[in-house]
Amino acid sequence: MSGYLDMELLRFTTAGSVDDGKSTLIGRLLYDSKSIFEDQLEAVKAASERMGNEEVDLALLTDGLRAEREQGITIDVAYRYFATPKRKFIIADTPGHIEYTRNMVTGASTADVAIILVDARNGIIEQTKRHSYIASLLQISNIIVAINKMDLVNFSEETYTKIKEEYQGIIQKLQLKNVYFLPISARDGDNVVKPSENMPWYQGDTLLHLLETIPVKTDIYELPARFPVQYVIRPQTDEFHDYRAYAGRIASGKFKVGDAITVLPSLTQSEIAAIDEADQPREEVFAPQSVSIRLADDIDVSRGDMIVKSDNLPHIDANISLLICWLNQRPLSIGGKYIIKHSTDEVFGIVKDVYFKVNINTLENIKDDKVVKMNDIAHINLKTSKPLKYDLYSQNRITGSLILINEATYETVGAGMIVEPLADQTFSI
Repeated sequence: MSGYLDMELLRFTTAGSVDDGKSTLIGRLLYDSKSIFEDQLEAVKAASERMGNEEVDLALLTDGLRAEREQGITIDVAYRYFATPKRKFIIADTPGHIEYTRNMVTGASTADVAIILVDARNGIIEQTKRHSYIASLLQISNIIVAINKMDLVNFSEETYTKIKEEYQGIIQKLQLKNVYFLPISARDGDNVVKPSENMPWYQGDTLLHLLETIPVKTDIYELPARFPVQYVIRPQTDEFHDYRAYAGRIASGKFKVGDAITVLPSLTQSEIAAIDEADQPREEVFAPQSVSIRLADDIDVSRGDMIVKSDNLPHIDANISLLICWLNQRPLSIGGKYIIKHSTDEVFGIVKDVYFKVNINTLENIKDDKVVKMNDIAHINLKTSKPLKYDLYSQNRITGSLILINEATYETVGAGMIVEPLADQTFSI
C-alpha cells in the first residue's frame, strides 16, 4: 500500500434541498468508515442530548455553527477530511436553502464528484434541477444521485425507479455523462458504507465504494502552462541586490528551466532561468505547486500578469462571454460597472447585455427576460477595462472562471464561467 501522501485525492460536494439529509449522510459516512475521533463523537453525543434527541444526530459532525445546530440546517460550507486505505477525501457539505446557492457554488467549484440528494418522499424538485444545473456548469464530471430516506417509503423499489426515470430528463437536458444512482437511508446507514439488507433488489455499489472507485481527473498538469503572477520578489539587500523573482501558484500545466515563455498581456518573451519552491531550486514544477520563477531577462512583470509557454497562448480579449450565477439580492445591472476578479488580476468591467436566463424548472433558455435576480443563472456579455488572459471554462476551470464584485460594498455578486458566445443555442459547454 502506498503512503498517505501518495494516495489519490478525491474532492466531493453534497447538494440537495433543505432536510434532504446532506449533513446526516456525511456524518454517517464518517462514522461508518471509522473516520471520527472519540472526542468528536462524545461532543456530538452531548450536543444531541442537549437538543433533546433520543438518538445521536450525526448531522452535527458537519453543522458547526451554533445557528445551524439550533435551526437544524446547514448555512455555511463545511469541509471535512478523511481517508480510507484506497483514497483521501475532502468533503464540502453545502446548504440546501435557495438563498444560500452562492455557498453551494463555492463548495462545488473544486469538486470531482457531486452527490445530489433527493428525498424519496418528494422526488425531483426545483432545487434538484438547480443543483444539477450548477454541477453541469461547473464541469463536475461525476454525479451521484442519492435517493435518500428510503426507510420512510418502506424501501420501495417502485419509488426509487420512478425517481430514477424522472431524473433521466435532466440528464438529457444537461447532457450529463457520468451519473450514478443509489437508494440510501443516511440515518440508518443503508448503502452508505455497507450494503443494505432492507433493499435486496438493489445490487449496485455502496456510496463509499463508488467514491473509492470513480475515476478522478488528475491531469491538470497536462493542460497548457499558466502561471498567474501573485507577487514580485525584490529583497533589496546587499546579498540579493539584483534578485527578481515572480511568485504564485501554477494554475495548470508544467514549467521547467530553459522553457521559452511569454509574459501577458505585454507579449514580452524571455526564458526561465531558475525556479524555486520555498528555498529549494527545482528543474521542473507542476500545477498546483506554489513557486517563484526567475527569468533570463530583466523585464517588466507585475501582479496580475501571466507567464505562459510561448507555444501555447490563452485568449487575450476584453470582450467576455459568461455563464453567470447571480449571488446578490440586488439584481444584475445592464450597463452597471463591477470589479472583475480573474485569477490574480483585478479590472473593471461593464455588463453589456444579457443573452438569456435559464428557467430552472424546464431547463430552457428565456430570451425575453433580462432581469437577473439572486440565484438566477444567465448568459451575459461583459466588457472589461483591459484584456483578460483566459481559457474557456470547459478547457481550464481556473483560468476560465471569474467573480464580479460590487465596487461600492466589495461584496461578491456573481460567479462566472467563460464560454464561447452561445446566444442562439441551448446551453452547452
